[in-house]
Amino acid sequence: MKTALITGIDGQDGSYLSELLLKKGYRVHGVVRRVALEDPEHRLWRIRHIQKKVALHSGSLESFASLFKIVHQIKPDECYHLAAQSFVSYSFEDEFSTINTNINGTHYILAAIKELAPRCKFYFAASSEMFGKVREIPQTENTPFHPRSPYGISKVAGFDLTRNYREGYGLFACNGILFNHESPRRGYEFVTRKITNAVAEIKYGLSKELRLGNLDAKRDWGFSGDYVEAMWLMLQQAKPDDYVIATGETHTVKEFLELAFEHAGLDWKKYVKVDRRFYRPAEVNLLLGDSTKARKMLGWKPKVGFEKLVRMMVEADLAAARMKRAAKQ
Repeated sequence: MKTALITGIDGQDGSYLSELLLKKGYRVHGVVRRVALEDPEHRLWRIRHIQKKVALHSGSLESFASLFKIVHQIKPDECYHLAAQSFVSYSFEDEFSTINTNINGTHYILAAIKELAPRCKFYFAASSEMFGKVREIPQTENTPFHPRSPYGISKVAGFDLTRNYREGYGLFACNGILFNHESPRRGYEFVTRKITNAVAEIKYGLSKELRLGNLDAKRDWGFSGDYVEAMWLMLQQAKPDDYVIATGETHTVKEFLELAFEHAGLDWKKYVKVDRRFYRPAEVNLLLGDSTKARKMLGWKPKVGFEKLVRMMVEADLAAARMKRAAKQ
């Protein structure tokens, strides 16, 4: 039986990856912050249904000692490093903690694996935000990076650290350059969940309007449950490598909200207000990935299309809003 370590197990991707690995017979360990263990009802809601099946360890990306201790204790066969300060807009507000946590955290976990579990296969959650001001469309594994946010910069550094540990120390280390991927478990601060949650609350009279920034920004949106399968497949290959994971389709924020409101029988124009406060200081206008390499080498392809993804998220939030309204009555 293989043992997997997941940083960020309590996040969107960590929860879906945990489910996948448990189904495949893995022993699953996860790193979470102590505050999550002290308030599991609110902070571990994504993994509540599997919490008794996984082993959780208190640790911090800002503490090498805590990560070193965890790796020493479990000696994982595979490590999936998903934890990060991952909200792009917030990275402009607190660039120092974003860069410190994301870069040092990646360095710490790689260094611990190198010293204590050198045969462990390592996955780093890179991001399409590394492309930023894109040099070509679509973006591939060979497209130059030009990050436009502290978050994107931190991910480029993590990508290079991972590649360096692979080339310099012989670690089986892979970078997954994942384009935007969503689900009903997405954080409320992300634009997709912000939209679907607002649709549900407006539908049931719990809210009156939705304020958004750039409606013309284009993204390549997929389903998180599909993308974690690609992570696992990377670590099952004979040799480590880097892969773009994307649907190959691009849609605007406006398209997303139109579909979401339409599914709930609402006219988005009556409720959506454009607010300049939500524009990024340096906007990334178009992200579109070419996952040909992953499809050929890993045999991976997305199963959930754009419209199905939007409907899935709206339905989940409508159900939650119904319960919320009922509780108030």
